[in-house]
Amino acid sequence: MIPLLRSVLRRSFDGHSWHGPSLADVLDGVDARTALAHPVAGAHSIWELTHHLTAWTREVTRRLEGQPAAMPREGDWPERVDDAGDVEARWRALRDELTAARGALLAAVEAFPPARLDERVGTSDDAAVGGQATFAGMLVGLAEHNAYHGGQITLLRRALS
Repeated sequence: MIPLLRSVLRRSFDGHSWHGPSLADVLDGVDARTALAHPVAGAHSIWELTHHLTAWTREVTRRLEGQPAAMPREGDWPERVDDAGDVEARWRALRDELTAARGALLAAVEAFPPARLDERVGTSDDAAVGGQATFAGMLVGLAEHNAYHGGQITLLRRALS
């Protein structure tokens, strides 16, 4: 089961999934100004979505490593993204953070004991934290989360073109 979960997660980040493009594919070619744009009223920007994806990837990794289920330390969504200064460098850094979070996650999945996949992640009743899910369910959920937000990024890019 671990190889399957690892494969599904890897493909959601940078592989060929049956649902469509991976996160790497939908983020390819996006510059900082595009990432900062809000072409749809009330919707998050590509930058905000990338922060959110990175934060939850790190949170799932922490849970696999034995930390209690909680909201991401980095925050669920960024407060406000400042467009001053070298935004291209900051955008590249955020993309690099997502890539690093992906690597840490896949290593944690590989090291996770298969016998624990059906255990509950935590005791929190807060649905936003997801503590009632099993570890297997959480990992499948993260792949679904990546696909969902990857779709949003695709729509934002279309709205900007």
